Amino acid sequence: MTTRIDAVIWDFGGVITSSPFDAFAQYEIDRDLPRDFIRLVNARNGDTNAWAQLERSEVNAAEFDVLFRQEALELGHDVSGKDVLELLSGGLRPAVVGALKVCKARVKVGCITNNAPVGKGASMTSDPDRAQQAQAVLDLFDHVIESSKLGIRKPDPRIYEMMCEALEVSPSHCVYLDDLGINLKPARAMGMTTIKVLNEDQLLADLRQATGFEGL
Repeated sequence: MTTRIDAVIWDFGGVITSSPFDAFAQYEIDRDLPRDFIRLVNARNGDTNAWAQLERSEVNAAEFDVLFRQEALELGHDVSGKDVLELLSGGLRPAVVGALKVCKARVKVGCITNNAPVGKGASMTSDPDRAQQAQAVLDLFDHVIESSKLGIRKPDPRIYEMMCEALEVSPSHCVYLDDLGINLKPARAMGMTTIKVLNEDQLLADLRQATGFEGL
């Protein structure tokens, strides 16, 4: 730990929960698609494509289904947006939830999630039990920002600024965790200590080093 930490800010999918990328990869294997094809579609025209529009609630699930399929076909394969939406909701990572509780006992905690207006609540799952479990975790945060409600999505710098304002903390005294490097860049530029989440063990080790908190 090199500076005082006043807040730990978390992404949700791929950090608090297992990564949807794992589900994407299995879907691609099952359907003989190129590796990382879904991520390729989502990365093309990253601020204006179907995925970006959905996360800002500019299109609904039915419109996304059509738009995503068109974008996939342009890249050579037929993949429906409906299929992709069904892959989004990962399972909770108990050890990471435990780390969140450790952080909450010491500093403020916030969540910034790029999500879509599908499923039940911020977790985007259609399963009532899983939705309830996810909501119990979301209730731990001092403040939650959802792109689908705000109309702004990461990596727009405003979304990080809004979280710091809500928590009443300076970016230089925050740790931010996300599984996407593109979402970490604005946070780092603002002065946050950033952690790119690759897996659960690495997350816990890097968070322990960044905060110095015992019990992680």
